[in-house]
Amino acid sequence: MEPLTDQNWLLSVGTFLPLVGVLVMMFIPRSEEATHKLIGIVTAGATLAVGIFTLFAFDYSKAGRLQFFVDAEWIPVINAGYTVGMDGISLPLYILSMAVTFLVMIYSWDNMPDAGNPKAFFILMLILQVGMAGTFMAQDLILFFVFFELVLLPMFFMIGVWGGEQRKYASLKFFLYTMFGSAFMLVAFIALYFQTGATSFGFQHLIEAGAGIDHNVQVWIFAGMFLGFAVKVPMFPFHTWLPDAHTQAPTQGSVILAAILLKLGTYGFVRIAIPMLPEGAVEWAPVIGILAVIGIIYGALGCLAQTDMKRLIAFSSVAHMGFVMLGISTLTTFGINAALFGMVAHGLITGMLFFVAGSVKHRYHTLEIKRLSGMLIQAPRLGWILGFAAMASLGLPGLAGFWGEFPAILSAYSPNFGLSEPLFRTLMVIAAIGTVLAAGYLLWLYQRTAFGEPSEEFSDSHGAGVAHSLSSAANDDDHAHGGIYDVTPIEWIAWTPFLVGIVVLGVYPQLLFKVFNPGVSELVARLGETLG
Repeated sequence: MEPLTDQNWLLSVGTFLPLVGVLVMMFIPRSEEATHKLIGIVTAGATLAVGIFTLFAFDYSKAGRLQFFVDAEWIPVINAGYTVGMDGISLPLYILSMAVTFLVMIYSWDNMPDAGNPKAFFILMLILQVGMAGTFMAQDLILFFVFFELVLLPMFFMIGVWGGEQRKYASLKFFLYTMFGSAFMLVAFIALYFQTGATSFGFQHLIEAGAGIDHNVQVWIFAGMFLGFAVKVPMFPFHTWLPDAHTQAPTQGSVILAAILLKLGTYGFVRIAIPMLPEGAVEWAPVIGILAVIGIIYGALGCLAQTDMKRLIAFSSVAHMGFVMLGISTLTTFGINAALFGMVAHGLITGMLFFVAGSVKHRYHTLEIKRLSGMLIQAPRLGWILGFAAMASLGLPGLAGFWGEFPAILSAYSPNFGLSEPLFRTLMVIAAIGTVLAAGYLLWLYQRTAFGEPSEEFSDSHGAGVAHSLSSAANDDDHAHGGIYDVTPIEWIAWTPFLVGIVVLGVYPQLLFKVFNPGVSELVARLGETLG
């Protein structure tokens, strides 16, 4: 089908608009902190407004086709083009990246990390936004690779400069792991380019031409892509950078990392690896399924062993992304739809959990679980929000997390294209056990931190915490010196869209499924035609 080229300026404006804010901030002195914060928030808000306009301009009756399509010359020497477009698979993730960046900016108004320097911090967040949005709109492998790698540097500096005590180790580990995967991915991209005739890096051309590549060659090229995307997801056993990066990153970095950056890997499987290398995908699907389920169980057991609240949430991401990869590995419409829904749901829920963890750190100056208790007494609203996010994360029906996990498990009952049913049904049972473990570690976390009496270490500050009303708590000095205060107005503004999104998508999941399904159905149908 021919892509739709109406309003083809939209994606470029939505992706590169944050750079305008970056340019303005570069000419303003570092000392004007409030101005930098304001410019960052306004720029991210304007970018989100373009995204919302894109939502309304999108033709949902043709969600399986590329829209706002542009195919312009970029680097003719290597046949790389500025090719961008958006379909139902990428649209929700594209909008999510804009919404999360905007809300993180708002949260940062009075929750800056200790190292300060809002100028550099907000510039890095805007550059990060360009990389995230660009990855979801790119329709050319070289363009995709540029955006995919662009997110590395801002996150490296956010962890390395504004992170915790082990920030240098964590940032270097994050960078080296991801670069290791990207090196193999780039080799796979180049191999695919030459195997298809070396005429274009465009997705559409490679999907059509890639199916004709020899079976063994497809399997090897898929292996390269698998390494690149699996590190980013991260799948077991490539996950070890994630707990360190999350634990040491500032709250803003953790939220963006969980909500968006992990999705770049899973999106790469759905958008690039599977449609371009269908025979390779079928060969690798059992391996992906097995590693996904190991990740589910390993992540859950890892959570049960944690003593740090943020590290526990980080290990839960390994388990949740396991459900996403299990859905993808079935190569079914049902499974891939569930995986895409799970990506959005995980972004909202785990992003919210990291927000809460960051606010707990601000108040208690520790995330050690055994030192935290009685949050429902000292900061009841914060305690209830933590409980709500924990319930959503464990897959409670009626909240968004359920529709990512339950259909993904169910899809393994009947995988596509001759994949081993006994194997996938075994994986289905093991994954279902993982949901029980998830309930265990999340309820254990909630019970330890929110129930009971406040620990003696923090009970003296309870009076001061009550004295800090919602309005006074917005002051930075109060944050530094005050007692245990409840949710501030800025936090309410930043968090409410996450909370509403979790409920709305939980009650009416069709809102997302009807956007994803046309593109996914076309993807699976094309696989069926190719594989015969």
